[in-house]
Amino acid sequence: MAWFKRKEPKIEKKVKIPEGLWVKCENCKEIIYRKELENNFKVCPKCQYHFRISAKERISLITDNGTFIELDPELKSPDPLDFKDTMPYKGRLIENEKKTGLKEAAIYGDAKINGRDVVIAVLDFSFMGGSMGTVVGEKVTRAAERALERRVPLIIVSSSGGARMQEGMFSLMQMAKTAQAIGKLKEAGILYISVLADPTFGGVTASFAMLGDIIIAEPRSLIGFAGPRVIQETIKQQLPEGFQRAEFLLEHGMVDIVVERKELKSTIYKLIEIIMPASSSYNLNNSSNLPQDSVSEV
Repeated sequence: MAWFKRKEPKIEKKVKIPEGLWVKCENCKEIIYRKELENNFKVCPKCQYHFRISAKERISLITDNGTFIELDPELKSPDPLDFKDTMPYKGRLIENEKKTGLKEAAIYGDAKINGRDVVIAVLDFSFMGGSMGTVVGEKVTRAAERALERRVPLIIVSSSGGARMQEGMFSLMQMAKTAQAIGKLKEAGILYISVLADPTFGGVTASFAMLGDIIIAEPRSLIGFAGPRVIQETIKQQLPEGFQRAEFLLEHGMVDIVVERKELKSTIYKLIEIIMPASSSYNLNNSSNLPQDSVSEV
């Protein structure tokens, strides 16, 4: 009889899935194949959420392949205050250098965008939240001075929590220092395009990040001085929906254009060609030279 027959137990084969093949979207919570995400410029194909990317990835995205030449890569913070919190500041710098492969939270150098010479500086949020200490301020200042010397457009991509508390007043001094360097570019009529990525806050927002001739933001980037929670607790009022997001700031005139990551390089190039043509000595201070509705043409 059938019930006297011995049944062999079913052996289920466990398939091992290598770690790191899949990524969970921080916005829509969908599971995305990592290769698909990378092929889509690290933008979620389901909800268009823009993942944070490193400074080197950003440079690769915006500039022509093989044209970026980094300047002053060895600059490191001298720890001017001999600062200690839960660990010594010097130890924290070493820890972040091992984690990111960077000496500091900013990279700058010469590059080309569709053949046009530019100077580009990029802040990396993965290095101490992209915070601006003396070295970051110095690199941004040198980038502006380099653009002035070469008379080529300056591109700065910001992603930062603000001034670096471990350097105290030395960090805060970088706000005036970088703003002054950007001011010299404006006097000389050299184009400066500021790109705001998620997040951009504090002393970075209050200085060079908001001084661009054109200010571009990536979609849904959180941009401001103090965070929304701090503001809400201070004023004891409910904040509007989407407060401090790129689209909200665009609607209220604080940024000029919101651009998806895949369109960023072409948009920057078009702006350079419109505002600072290679064949002319363009002066941004002469408003009669500016094309009508130049941003809308992009």
